[in-house]
Amino acid sequence: MTTKHFHVAAIIVVLLQVSAGGLASAASSGKSVEIGAKFPDHFLVIQNFYLGKPVIGFGSDVGRVDRVPVIFLHGNNDTPFATACNPFGRMQAFAQFFLDHGYRPSELWGLGYQGDQCDLIQNNTLRSGISHTTAAAVPILRQFVQAVLDFTGAKRVDIVAHSLGVTVAREWMLQDNAYSKVRGLVAIEGPNHGIIDWSPNPANFFQQAAFGGFTPNSALCDEYGSDHTQLLTVLNAAGETPGPTRYLVIRNKPGTPDFVYNGLPDGVFAGLPAEDRDGKPHDFTASGGLVGAKTIDLVGQAQFDTILSTSHLGILNSPETRSAALQFLGSLRGRANEGED
Repeated sequence: MTTKHFHVAAIIVVLLQVSAGGLASAASSGKSVEIGAKFPDHFLVIQNFYLGKPVIGFGSDVGRVDRVPVIFLHGNNDTPFATACNPFGRMQAFAQFFLDHGYRPSELWGLGYQGDQCDLIQNNTLRSGISHTTAAAVPILRQFVQAVLDFTGAKRVDIVAHSLGVTVAREWMLQDNAYSKVRGLVAIEGPNHGIIDWSPNPANFFQQAAFGGFTPNSALCDEYGSDHTQLLTVLNAAGETPGPTRYLVIRNKPGTPDFVYNGLPDGVFAGLPAEDRDGKPHDFTASGGLVGAKTIDLVGQAQFDTILSTSHLGILNSPETRSAALQFLGSLRGRANEGED
C-alpha cells in the first residue's frame, strides 16, 4: 500500500467511526417540517436476514397521499440517513428537498437495505460481499415497495436511486415485471454496464481489505466486474428502459472524474487501471447510461461531496440533481390512486 493509499484508508476508517449526529442536525436545522429517521407505527417490519435486524429507513403517516409516493434508494456502503457508522446518508436530505418543494411527509420514503453499516467496522470486506449484492437487496426492495403501496393506498411509486440502488431497482422490476408499479425511475450514477474497481491489476487498491476487498472473486464482482456478467447481460438484454416506467439518467459526464467508472483521480482516490475483472482493458465511462432514457450529464460535482471530494458521491448531493429529479417526477402524469398512464 502506498503512503497516499494508506492515508486515504485511514480517513475512511475514521469517518466510519465518527458519530453522525452533528451531520444530521445540521442538515435539518431551520426546517419547520423535517424528514425523520424511522418508519411510522404499524408499518410492516421487514427483516434484513443477513444482518438479523429489521431494515432501517424513513417514512411518515402525516398528511394525505395525493402525489405518487417516492422511494429513495442509496448506493452500496451507504445508508438513507447518517448513522453512527456512516457519515454520508444523504438520501434523507434529498427527500427533505422534495418536502420543502411541495411533497408531504407521507409521500416520501427511504429504504436502508444494508443496515447502518456498523458491521463494516468488524469486517470491511463485507463492502464487496454477498450481503451487499443485488441478489440480497432485491427481496428487501420487493417487500418494501409493496409495504409502501399498502400503507399509503397508492397504486404506483416513483424511485430515486443512486449507484447500486439503480440496478437493484431495475433488477426487481425485471424479476417481478413490476414496471406498472413504478411510474418513474431517476437513475443517478447507476452501474448499468459494470464498474472499474475489480481489476486484478496490483495498481487497483480497492482490492485491499482497507478499501473493501473488491477482488475479482468477490460476490459483488460477480454482478458488476464487467459489462457482460450474468446479472448485467440478462438485465440489459431485456431492454434498458422498459415501459410504462419513465426514466431519467443523471450522471457525471463521461470522461470526467468518477472513481467508480474511470481511471481518473477522483477526490481522495488516486486513478485506477481501466480494466475489467479479467484484467482486460475496458471503458466503463458510459456505464451510468441507459439506452432510451432522458439523460443529464453534469460536471464539477465533486464540490458537493464535503467528505471525500468525489464526483460519484457529490452528484447525489448536487442542487442540480435534486432539482432535475423533482422537475422530472413533477412532469409525469398520474396521481397516487391512479394506474399507469
